[in-house]
Amino acid sequence: MPAPTPAHRPVGAHTPTGGGLARAALPYLDAAGAEVVQVYVSNSRGWALPEGDPAQDALFRDGCAHRGLPVFVHASLLVNVGSPTAATVERSVATLAHALRRGAAIGARGVVFHAGSSVDAGHAEAAVRQVRETLLPLLDSAAAAGGPMLLVEPSAGGGRSLASRVEQLGPYLDAVDRHPWLGVCFDTCHAWAAGHDLAAEGGMTATLDTLVATVGADRLRLVHANDSKDLCGSTRDRHENVGKGFIGEPAFAELMAHPATAGVPVVVETPTERHEGHAADIATLRRLRP
Repeated sequence: MPAPTPAHRPVGAHTPTGGGLARAALPYLDAAGAEVVQVYVSNSRGWALPEGDPAQDALFRDGCAHRGLPVFVHASLLVNVGSPTAATVERSVATLAHALRRGAAIGARGVVFHAGSSVDAGHAEAAVRQVRETLLPLLDSAAAAGGPMLLVEPSAGGGRSLASRVEQLGPYLDAVDRHPWLGVCFDTCHAWAAGHDLAAEGGMTATLDTLVATVGADRLRLVHANDSKDLCGSTRDRHENVGKGFIGEPAFAELMAHPATAGVPVVVETPTERHEGHAADIATLRRLRP
């Protein structure tokens, strides 16, 4: 498993790509002061799998390398390898394979995907088997090719999620024999929605301590730093700007100081209505890091 670098916790944003990957993303990243970038390589709420523009891919890859920006891909939000619907599982596997290919083409370190859900109570055991059967071949292929890692992101809870609280990542990783090419993406809004009280004094620290105890010290590869519009345990995934929601700025200061996040890139997926782009949230997190 490749080691995370550098040690200063680079901060960046999920970035728009409409009109061309390099054409749209690179000026946005420069304006926002981003030190890391996350993009979609397919429709976030659809199954279409575009091949991309090789010229734009090369310009984006080279532009990010020149700026020293780590790159991550977020797979479609429809991905659910635990679904009881065979067509959904098949499309999910195809989408992850596509994201890994596209990620390799643009120099991505990892592909983020949601942990998924069994949907039906009676499908829970089968869903865990599906996690193993679908992910192991993808992980083996990605590792053999030296391509991007897969990064599982716990959900906001509800809907018979396979992993929402961080301790539920243990059985999820066990399902694939703790494969070295499966990393973790920790989303603060999701953890809050799933019932982790990050706003309590020491709450973020305790949650990250539990994460490390569950998955190991080297498995966390990306953080999504999002505040929340809703109360703790709501199971609602509604992001708010950093320090403007119910989680609050002190929790993000704990996040940026915790040993588990040292060297781990931090991406904001926050609303942009209050200001132009993500510059303000990136500046806040940079101010809070040690």
